[in-house]
Amino acid sequence: MNDSEKFEVIIIGGSYAGLSAAMALGRSLRNVLIIDGEAPCNRFTPHSHNFITHDGEVPHLIAQKAIDQVLEYDTIKMIKDFAIHAKKTDIGFEISTKSKQSFSAEKLIFATGIKDLMLDIKGFSDCWGVSVIHCPYCHGYEFRNQKTGILSNGDSAFHLAQLVHNLTDDVVILTSEKANFSSEQQAKLRKHNIQIIENKILEIQHDNGYIKNVIFEDGSKTNFDAIYARIPFKQHSEIPESLGCEFTDTGILKADAYQKTNISGIFACGDNSSQMRSVSYAVATGNIAGAMTNMELIDDKF
Repeated sequence: MNDSEKFEVIIIGGSYAGLSAAMALGRSLRNVLIIDGEAPCNRFTPHSHNFITHDGEVPHLIAQKAIDQVLEYDTIKMIKDFAIHAKKTDIGFEISTKSKQSFSAEKLIFATGIKDLMLDIKGFSDCWGVSVIHCPYCHGYEFRNQKTGILSNGDSAFHLAQLVHNLTDDVVILTSEKANFSSEQQAKLRKHNIQIIENKILEIQHDNGYIKNVIFEDGSKTNFDAIYARIPFKQHSEIPESLGCEFTDTGILKADAYQKTNISGIFACGDNSSQMRSVSYAVATGNIAGAMTNMELIDDKF
């Protein structure tokens, strides 16, 4: 591939959403380049769930099968690189990569995902995606009827408690600070025997990512099998912002029902533009983004 090669569509991000978009475009004979930095958000997770036909599969095996299938389409090319800069041109967009390559396209699809920001708790990052988890739908069944913590506070913790209590009666909320619940929320938590621990967490003891105990600042400890955590994140790529794409108050890319951003010719799909962080949803939004990008190309040229 040479630096002057031009494409109809460049997809930045080659995980589930990006590959799904690429397949839709490949089946429409579109000339597509996928640029992938090989850092999917769920790379630490041992098994993927709640995705029909792939329930319990190892995440990277799903992705590899998708790559193999997508690259069967002759008009799709994929490189392992990291897109670092983009600019608007008269014909569309130009993308520069970490390896100093430059590519142009009429349309862009951002399937760049997000980067979770680990909490400053010893052992937390080692357990992330294994037994410190984010989603009851993705992981909850595997920890059903087990002792479960919720590392959050306020409305977020209450919402998780509602979901998790359906999976286990042994739920403890870990605020690691003064609890912040309304009187109505407190009453409901008491009704369902959900304890609140305000002690600050110092460490999560584990065995290869599987929690054994939570150690608190006062020296006490409590055993858990799993802990749900709502942690901050940032966009994995700064390029959408540099091109003028808008974001929600929660930090995700704004995209409409057709996965279009506010910038003409730019689409977004997957975790970067949705609160629903799952493989199945990423695949669905990628499929829509690919189809709508193809439709936009048709409208431009037909």
